Amino acid sequence: MNRVSVMQNFIIIACRNKRFTPSITVNKTCFNKSFSFITVFCIMLMVSSCGSMGKKATNETATRGNIKIEADESFQPLVETEVYTFTHLYSGAKIKPVYKPEYDVINDFMHDSVKVIVTSKKLSDYQIQYLRDTQIIARTSTYAYDALALITNHANKDTLLKYNTVKDIFLGKVKTWKEVNEKSKLGDIRVIFDNTKSGNIRYFKELFDIKDSLNKNFYAVNNNAEVVDFVSKNPDALGIISVNWISDRNDSLSMSFVKKVNTVAISQQYVNDGSYYYPQQGFIYDKSYPFVREVYLISRETFVGLGSGFINWCCGEQGQRIVLKSGLVPATMPIRLVQIRH
Repeated sequence: MNRVSVMQNFIIIACRNKRFTPSITVNKTCFNKSFSFITVFCIMLMVSSCGSMGKKATNETATRGNIKIEADESFQPLVETEVYTFTHLYSGAKIKPVYKPEYDVINDFMHDSVKVIVTSKKLSDYQIQYLRDTQIIARTSTYAYDALALITNHANKDTLLKYNTVKDIFLGKVKTWKEVNEKSKLGDIRVIFDNTKSGNIRYFKELFDIKDSLNKNFYAVNNNAEVVDFVSKNPDALGIISVNWISDRNDSLSMSFVKKVNTVAISQQYVNDGSYYYPQQGFIYDKSYPFVREVYLISRETFVGLGSGFINWCCGEQGQRIVLKSGLVPATMPIRLVQIRH
């Protein structure tokens, strides 16, 4: 296959009282004293209780407090930047991000171990109803658009793959690099992904309707960074990572990953015109690149606390500019597309 010259797309935000009657006869003076004591005690208790409730309510606001959030490890670079910026703008806000595989993030959310999560998977109807039965309303905000990138070793010259070839690799119909390109000198294809409980591999299993276990040539490591490291050392490897790890041109870690591996361009599913698309912002925005997914912020807070404030900020202009800078596509801000021909 010959590399096709494609237009590189860039996007920017286009901003901006019953009477008490004793049932027995008692000494009137004694009764009045006892009743007065009980009344005063109850009032003091109520005042004390109201005071503590008021104190608890005012300790956390939309821009002040101390909370933990959990995020799919795929989105760590983006979430780190959002949290860092938000907490420096609002000095009273303390947010501790914890990164886990998607399955664990949602499981912790359902068991009330965390109030706010970042994930590429929406809650199921059953999960939403379960929370409602416990008087909890889960609020989901679409926050950004991400893509799953396929990466190869620098020694592998096959950097253009057809959509159906990728599908056949996942279905086990294509197992060697010679089946991809008869001139290839590489052997079996080893598909490397981040974690058995990750959203990355779930995405492809759902996309290609894979009900059974993955083939024996699929291998899980621990995170996206380890995928990049493995692929950089093994010419026969095909890695799956969130493009968030290689998309921020101003981030030294992201750029170091880009230098280690090749990013593969993919054709569209039903188009066979020789065009291939990289997981770049413009092609993510118009979905020319086929493996695009949404990123969600989900909250189970019962009041407007720090978690809700953080979500609103991330979906506002400042938070969306960070999404743009990271190389992903903002979900809530107007954008315009600029096309540059090479």
